[in-house]
Parts: sequence; structure tokens; C-alpha cells
Amino acid sequence: MVLRREPTARQKRLGLELRRLREAAGLTATEAAALLGANRVQITHIESGLTGVSEQRLRRLKSHYACTDDEFIDALVAMATDRTSGWWEEYRGLLPTSFLDLSELEHHARFLRHVAILYVPGLLQTEDYSRAVFSSRRPELTAEELDVRIRHRKDRQRFAVPYEAVIHEAALRIRVADRATSKAQLLRLLELSEAGHVTVRVIPFDLDGFAKASSTMTYADGPLAKLDTVVRDAPHGSVFIDAEAQLGTYRTNFRMVEAASLDPGRSRTFIHELAKEL
Repeated sequence: MVLRREPTARQKRLGLELRRLREAAGLTATEAAALLGANRVQITHIESGLTGVSEQRLRRLKSHYACTDDEFIDALVAMATDRTSGWWEEYRGLLPTSFLDLSELEHHARFLRHVAILYVPGLLQTEDYSRAVFSSRRPELTAEELDVRIRHRKDRQRFAVPYEAVIHEAALRIRVADRATSKAQLLRLLELSEAGHVTVRVIPFDLDGFAKASSTMTYADGPLAKLDTVVRDAPHGSVFIDAEAQLGTYRTNFRMVEAASLDPGRSRTFIHELAKEL
């Protein structure tokens, strides 16, 4: 079988979950391969996402690993047999792979939650706002690179899954460009907050003792809680977090941030008042 040159984050996640199942069963890659009638290299390639795995083989592994969580295995089978060629593939070779991995994650998510501190979330940005953010990068992007990033971001904004954004007042007040861009962005947030699948909440400055939203994060719900993913920004792209203990911590953190924020109605009023100041 031809090896994948660059497995996607989703393909790597499938392999990682299979490795976790094997290790929980106390088996080495060599032992698992023998049970499957394969060799250790094949198991290693599957677990690293370099090759796929058929439903038949995956269910045989489930039996050998004595896994009794049928719902979890069904979810892994769905990942293994998915042949979706998403819209993001047209950007392969044009953008860093982390952009494509994020798009694929959002596409398959059941629910998206976002905490934003310094910038309005990308899924809610206007084109002018996005252009200002990308233009601030150093080293500077070429005009072509800038246009591709903006087009990709606009394509991401066609999401239809439930989405909740908790945005700090700092992100609403920071002018990434001029007053007109900032006002248009606030009005866009008001418009989007009326959409049935979008919820916008605000964390105001006037909130005592608030230290819970120390950094930006995106929480993507998978088909099961153990297949959720947290995305954190890093200097050279996005970092995907999937360890079960860390996922639990981030779920708790989001609930705390959400509880401390204004409710959707008060948040719309707050954003409207900020827009009037401009």
C-alpha cells in the first residue's frame, strides 16, 4: 500500500486512538501484527496515519484488544471509512497544512466553542478585519498569500454546526485597522448573533477577579466526548490537543468562562453600545 506523504490531523487521530487501544490491551505492535496476520511495520504505519485501515481489520483489532465500547469503535470505523474530499483540499499546497486540518476538524465537528481574547474569532470576521489581521504578520505575506488566506477564511465561514463564541471586550475594542473596519465588524457580530446556530457572549472588562480566559481556544465536539479536540494557537500554526484528561480540563474551563460571560441578549446590547461609540 502506498504511504501517505502527509497524513491529516484526522488520520493521525484515528491512528493514535488505535495505538491507545493497543497499549491499553498490553500488546506490543509486533504482537498486534501477529494477531492480525500482518507485520509490525504495517501496524506502525496504521497507528501513525501513514496508511488507512479497513472496517474489517479495525473490528478485528477491536476484538483482539478486548474493547467493549461498541459506540467508540463505530465512531472510529466512520473515521476510517470516510472518503470525503472536502472543499479545503483545493488549498493543499497553497496553505500550511494546519489551515487544512482546522477546516477538516470544523467540518466534522458536532459543536464548536471558541474563547477569544485579542481578536474576533476567524469564523465571525469580516473580510476587511481578516485582511488587517493577516497583514500584521511578520514576515509580511505576499499579495497572493494574503488573498489565499482570506479566501480560505471566507470558505470556513460557511459552517452550519452550532457555534458558541465567548469574546472578551478587549477583542471587541482593539482596532486591527481603522474605526470603520471596527464598526463594521461589530455590526457583523450583531447580525451573526441572530443566526439560529450562532451564539455570541461577551466578557466585559468590568468583571472582578476574572482570570479564567487567559488565552484563545477552540473546542470541537466529536461524535463522542473522548474524540473531542481542543485547538490552541501557536507561533507556527495550530496545536491539536486530544488527551482525555486535558479535554476534561478544557471542558471545565469553557463552562467557567461561559458562566462568567454576559448572556446572549445582554451581549448583543453590549456590542450595540460599543458600535455606537464608533
